[in-house]
Amino acid sequence: MTRVQITVDGEQTEQEVEARLLLVHYLRDVLGKTGTNVGCDTSNCGACTVHLDGRSVKSCTVLAVQADGSEVATVEGLAERPDDESGWHPLQKAFHTEHGLQCGYCTPGMIMAAADLLSENPDPDEHEVRHGLEGNLCRCTGYVNIVKAVQTAAAEMRGDKVEVDA
Repeated sequence: MTRVQITVDGEQTEQEVEARLLLVHYLRDVLGKTGTNVGCDTSNCGACTVHLDGRSVKSCTVLAVQADGSEVATVEGLAERPDDESGWHPLQKAFHTEHGLQCGYCTPGMIMAAADLLSENPDPDEHEVRHGLEGNLCRCTGYVNIVKAVQTAAAEMRGDKVEVDA
């Protein structure tokens, strides 16, 4: 067993873990951060995407011991008040209002990948959004509303007037 110290969503955690424990399982099974989904366990789908020291990573490809001393942000950490829509992150609101989800399984990973994209490019065009999310798979939506949601959130984050289609 190895002791790890990882700051998750702003809170310091310290646990004894097996050296082979994946970060996604540390988040879900040890800390109860179930917003981070396990999709494929092969790094193909991106459902487990989180931010590790400010960059999006697929947490099924990172061991918890590799994250020792790091900061991890999950989809739960984006919202100021997760139980109140007014406290949601602009990406969370936009995925809801623009119907960027159907089953919702890929949504946490999509949102985390999109947050990383928008931190680098606050005004992406459709091609740039699709390229930025290409490591995340959705089997339900066809991506049109996901792209629209990312662009809507980007506009809100820039302070632009946002009109949502009804």
